[in-house]
Amino acid sequence: MALGARLEFRQNQSLVMTPQLLQAIKLLQLSTVELTAYVETELERNPLLERADAPGEAVREPEPASEAAGETPREADWASDMLATDRQAIERDLGTTLENAFPDDEPMRKAPDPVPEQPSFQAFDGGMRGGSFDPSDENSLEARVSSDMSLHEHLERQLAMSVAAPGARLIGQALIAAIEETGYLGEATAEIAARLGVPEPEVLAVLDVIQGFEPSGIGARNLAECLSIQLRERDRLDPAMATLVAHLDLLAKRDFAALKRLCRVDDEDIAEMVGEIRRLEPKPGLAFGRPHIQAVIPDVIVRLAPDQSWLVELNSAALPRVIANRAYFTRVSRQVDPAGKAFIETAWTDANWLVRSLEQRSRTILKVASEIVRQQDGFFAYGVAHLRPLNLKAIADLVKMHESTVSRVTSNKFMATPRGMFEMKYFFTAAIASTLGGEAHSAEAVRFRIRQLIEGESPSDILSDDAIVARLKATGIEIARRTVAKYRESLRIPSSAARRREKRTLG
Repeated sequence: MALGARLEFRQNQSLVMTPQLLQAIKLLQLSTVELTAYVETELERNPLLERADAPGEAVREPEPASEAAGETPREADWASDMLATDRQAIERDLGTTLENAFPDDEPMRKAPDPVPEQPSFQAFDGGMRGGSFDPSDENSLEARVSSDMSLHEHLERQLAMSVAAPGARLIGQALIAAIEETGYLGEATAEIAARLGVPEPEVLAVLDVIQGFEPSGIGARNLAECLSIQLRERDRLDPAMATLVAHLDLLAKRDFAALKRLCRVDDEDIAEMVGEIRRLEPKPGLAFGRPHIQAVIPDVIVRLAPDQSWLVELNSAALPRVIANRAYFTRVSRQVDPAGKAFIETAWTDANWLVRSLEQRSRTILKVASEIVRQQDGFFAYGVAHLRPLNLKAIADLVKMHESTVSRVTSNKFMATPRGMFEMKYFFTAAIASTLGGEAHSAEAVRFRIRQLIEGESPSDILSDDAIVARLKATGIEIARRTVAKYRESLRIPSSAARRREKRTLG
């Protein structure tokens, strides 16, 4: 066999992921908040990209002679045409002197009168530095109202008013620094004492003071201590309640018979005690410094039309609208050097591709959402019990798209409907066979049916998982007992034995 080099031409097909295609795929799976942030970044980076809802460029008037000559124009020249700005003109318009018009402001006005050539509103500011607003000023009312006090700041203020000794205040600051956002002490008192080089009883004494601060229950080392502090402040920590708090494990198991025996109370007393425990705050620190909750912005809005059909439309208020500025591109490309022209052409291509990608994203979301509404019309008309089994492949086949595309479209997208706000993934549920040979049932509808059965049971007739299986089969739902148990646990519903003990005790 002879070995040699030769040149061959071959033609084959391959899928190449260009940067533009990767960008389109990325935009498709972004949520509305993430998409808005991405577009804001592109608006700052690309000079040819601008907001579609921005007002048009104002027509420029001929430049005055002073500007043409290179002189610096006066700031706020419009004010001198509309409002009187010098002292004499203001007093002439008011018919009196400024001292008579604003007597309360006179002690605060120490600055000299403004120069007539420089328009100013100093005469009307009431001593507030020309009426300017500095949001960074810590003494301003806006800064005080808008700022959120953290838990540590709240505790340190109480510490400064409650503890005067410098050593005790230092221990208190160390304890406050060790308090977690939930309100619990996250470090052992022995470790804090060793770090500060003080006896542990001194640390415990200061901790006892801090545990009397607001919010009630702060500085506790465990849940039992947190509840005990709150009960003590309410004067409800009697021996029976202290015993109940000391056996929270039995309360979690709903073993009320054992609790009644330990606390030496009857059914009525244990029910009242448990109700009082439930009204306490297990995490008192969360009242301060809660993270700002980002409201869900719907991508699609579903409304009922006059002809009883469903209207599906995009939420235009949440969609970022941008355009590529052709006029600016034409003007700039004629005036730049070759290197600048290459940059402008790249920016023009990126701007056009982003605009097209956003439009394609909107069309794809609307198409998939319309098909989901068409398939789940029973849910919109009658509720969760009429939710049908649905998967990504079924929608992908109906809209002529790939299954992965449908998955990206429905991820982190929300639909506002007359029945509430739902993530688009909510409408995709597994199928559960029917015993009557009819249409399969949705897993979400079966879960809803299980909740209804359990909520409708009486204290004398608690449904076991086997009983729930029998009732579901009677309505045509074929389901296994372990599936019922899994759905019940996902709904955070306790077992039949625990529900029986709880309902017998609490009535």
